[in-house]
Amino acid sequence: MGGSFPIRIQSMTSANTMDTQATVKQAIRMIKAGCEYVRITAPGIREAENLAIIKHQLRQSGFRTPLIADIHFNPKAAIVAARIVEKVRINPGNYADPKPKPGFSFNDKEYSEEIERIRERLNPLLSICAEYGTALRIGVNHGSLSERIMARYGDTPEGMVQSALEFINLCRDSGFHNLVLSLKSSNMRVMVQATRLMVSRMMDQGMDYPMHLGVTEAGDGEDGRVISAAGIGALLEDGIGDTIRVSLTEDPELEVPVARAILSRYNQPSLENKEAESSEGATFICDPFSYSKRISSATNTIGGNHPPVVMLSSPAGLVLVDEHQLETPFEDLKLLRIVSGDTRGIRQCVASMEKGQDSRPVIIHKTYPTGDSENFQVNSAIDCGSLLIDGIGDGLWLEAGTGISRETIQRAAFAILQATRTRITRTMFIACPSCGRTQFNIQESLRVIKARTGHLTGLKIAVMGCIVNGPGEMADADYGYVGSGNGRISLYKGRDVIRKNIPEADAVDVLITLLRENGDWKEPQL
Repeated sequence: MGGSFPIRIQSMTSANTMDTQATVKQAIRMIKAGCEYVRITAPGIREAENLAIIKHQLRQSGFRTPLIADIHFNPKAAIVAARIVEKVRINPGNYADPKPKPGFSFNDKEYSEEIERIRERLNPLLSICAEYGTALRIGVNHGSLSERIMARYGDTPEGMVQSALEFINLCRDSGFHNLVLSLKSSNMRVMVQATRLMVSRMMDQGMDYPMHLGVTEAGDGEDGRVISAAGIGALLEDGIGDTIRVSLTEDPELEVPVARAILSRYNQPSLENKEAESSEGATFICDPFSYSKRISSATNTIGGNHPPVVMLSSPAGLVLVDEHQLETPFEDLKLLRIVSGDTRGIRQCVASMEKGQDSRPVIIHKTYPTGDSENFQVNSAIDCGSLLIDGIGDGLWLEAGTGISRETIQRAAFAILQATRTRITRTMFIACPSCGRTQFNIQESLRVIKARTGHLTGLKIAVMGCIVNGPGEMADADYGYVGSGNGRISLYKGRDVIRKNIPEADAVDVLITLLRENGDWKEPQL
């Protein structure tokens, strides 16, 4: 992967790693769906050792797909896995970076001493990786930055980049370069900004390591597909990305068709094409490493400080629609600037408007004459999402050919605005895809929670499989529903745990009670 190779697709098993048969069967379904790398969690040494049996059974069945071990806390598990699988993923925020003692000040001397302690724990893994030809992914998660990084850089894209750079430099000091990088977040804006900043810093320092892309905790259904396509697609539009994973709270083989739909626009590029795309796609009217909306003049309820609108074509002409499907005719298009074309062309058009001091509101107009609903969702999310997160767009006007309903078009438009956090019209669910660490039925829990709380507009609810990344990745959620053991759930308000170890059968009702107690519950309208 990397260089002139195609952009690769990966996914992650959700079966318990110690359940060899379940993991092997799931991996085979993923591979048959088109998964090119299979990632498996290895939270401990027993799970890491069992990777050898899993790999052997896959090879015996005729499957030679590379395996990736996912390591969070245990350096010893990483060393075992590195002798077995083709790649090991470590999380700098958790791996070999212990919690500091209370009052730890992190002055320069103490900061440097902590880096040296990490070096001592990391170097044995690097030696094993070098001996066995094992690749290493430095996988930074926005929600699990170390306290040391947080103290100096904060919970920011800059902090994510610095976390990655520390580990990169430790690897380079040891002469190890077989690296892959990722900077992920459940906040799609943060993921895009951090990855762009990482690539910029690498270019400044003469580095060119491959990038893995993905939006964590994307959820399921339409929302999960839209936020994943918008975040991954925004970076692919810039020529960034060598491997991707769509993280859905669904069976892992269902992630692969979405990833394939995204890559159908980009795959098989040459290295020269990638560089050309990156250069051409860099026409920004704003800082690509932070969000700021383009300033426009208000036209009625469009532009200015108003949230982006959704327009639809109707037999009576163009109409504005809201989340309740109410329609308002709109006739005076002269007051707006309707833009269409590819991402680069629209960016250049808006840049020309800025240069000419044309402050009319910009409506992004995209037409999709053919395709099914999922491809429509994916392509419209890439086209519009990549612009919205750069502050371009006071509204969306989507059109589609036969086979794609008006309701699908409208829902996709609002889903894109929600995913980019430019207009919130429904409950926002942050949900992890599950893995071998999850000990409850997260898919069913998410379905029930969405059914019972989906009317709470603007509220953010996280449904997380375990405590490894859960409390961190749901940091900006209002409430969290987190697996804490076998069939047990803990409930959070913000970062604070409020109820611990609730039986799974009771947890949703207790969540509703918690919402009521804090004044965040509204009865659904019939």
